[in-house]
Amino acid sequence: MNNAYTGTAQAYLSKLTTLLDSVDMSQIDNAVGVIADAWQSGRQIITLGNGGSSMTALHFINDWNKSIFMATGRPFRGRSLIDNMGLVMSYGNDVSFQDIFVEQLKNIFQKGDLVIAISGSGNSENVVRAVRYVNENGGITLGLCGYRGGKLRELAKHVVWANIDDMQLSEDMHAIFGHIVMQRL
Repeated sequence: MNNAYTGTAQAYLSKLTTLLDSVDMSQIDNAVGVIADAWQSGRQIITLGNGGSSMTALHFINDWNKSIFMATGRPFRGRSLIDNMGLVMSYGNDVSFQDIFVEQLKNIFQKGDLVIAISGSGNSENVVRAVRYVNENGGITLGLCGYRGGKLRELAKHVVWANIDDMQLSEDMHAIFGHIVMQRL
């Protein structure tokens, strides 16, 4: 078969394998522990992100709320700030897109809650503002980022960093992290 796309799958999977081999496993173990502590303490675990990261944020809560509860019988108080599109759009329209997460947090966040912020670049302004807000108001922050990590890598109290300049591979690592959490808890 003489196709320009021959070999693409192998090249992609080779890059993913290289990324997985380079990930700091202590970051993952620490992050799982942070989530476990919040869950066992009955705290909210709130996820957020933009674009593909918003879908990862939803995926986490879908998997964790259902599967962890079914496996343990212990409630998992997870929620995502992107699942109510009307609310996201009304804050974006009436306040600003940069504040869509902060404005929601002002209503639901409680001291000690865990906020998991996902941003491939680590520089999404609405994500950065949310992390700052949580840090300033007694919360715990976990940042999932790629590339150089951006502002999120510096601001979040805990980090899982996919050190690669590729958005799809960063997103793959973040999705894998969510599955690790589900199976470990």
